[in-house]
Amino acid sequence: MLQKPSAAAAIFNRVFGFLVGLGIGPRYMRLLQVRGRKTGRVYSSPVNLLEVRGKSYLVAPRGRTQWVRNSEATGEILLKRGSMQRKYRLRPVSDAEKPDILKLYLDSYKSAVQRFFPVPAGSPPAAFRDISSNYPVFELVPS
Repeated sequence: MLQKPSAAAAIFNRVFGFLVGLGIGPRYMRLLQVRGRKTGRVYSSPVNLLEVRGKSYLVAPRGRTQWVRNSEATGEILLKRGSMQRKYRLRPVSDAEKPDILKLYLDSYKSAVQRFFPVPAGSPPAAFRDISSNYPVFELVPS
């Protein structure tokens, strides 16, 4: 499953990503930067950081997007917000671990991501079991 952004959404993401990179926007937002697996160029994308029991997670609500594939290939990302920047390694979360995280992610960011989920916000974790393989989820490990 991959849901590419529309042209308008791509422009919005670029502008919003620029603002998040400057430190403007909701506290949970970060600018993800990752080196392209083919070009070596650095690509940026705004993401919602989910913090659960002292751990940080990234969820890809659109599926296996470019940032996901680039991150998997390089094994490392940089999250930026204003002057704060930090490198992380990604630990892929197994499908068995995903339902609770997907539920929290959707419940937390419903207005921005509900359209990417066939399960409504507020559903129990069990409702995410059958769709968990469609959504890459990564635990962030400081590097």
